Amino acid sequence: MQNLPHKYNVAASAGAGSHVKLASAGLEDLESASPAEFGGPGDRWSPETLLVAAVADCFILTFRAIARASKFEWISINCDVDAILDRVDGVSRFTDFHQRVVLDVSASTNEAKAMRLLEKAEQACLITNSLNGNSHLAAEVRIAE
Repeated sequence: MQNLPHKYNVAASAGAGSHVKLASAGLEDLESASPAEFGGPGDRWSPETLLVAAVADCFILTFRAIARASKFEWISINCDVDAILDRVDGVSRFTDFHQRVVLDVSASTNEAKAMRLLEKAEQACLITNSLNGNSHLAAEVRIAE
């Protein structure tokens, strides 16, 4: 890992009637548009869906790093995030992020340790720690048969 602070750059551009093009050095460009809830077409990633995706992505990457540091073996992980956008004190903002996580592990795995690592990943996730909304984890560890 590089020393902090880290810097990230994304450039956004659009014409009057076009989707927004998002670009960052070394990455494929991505098109975004307003979500259907805000009158957009609903057929592109939006700032809202990108933010919720960042929560799910960060959770998995954080868990992976914690599991590696703990020498914890696992098979697969799925993270499904439902986010609530509401109006609070006259401002639209995300208020809650509900993460449903399923971790598949082998039969010899310590289930309590698996759950502790999932909880640690929720607490350490950079993205949720950077947001004002509340984060809620519902985790399940599945033992392979």
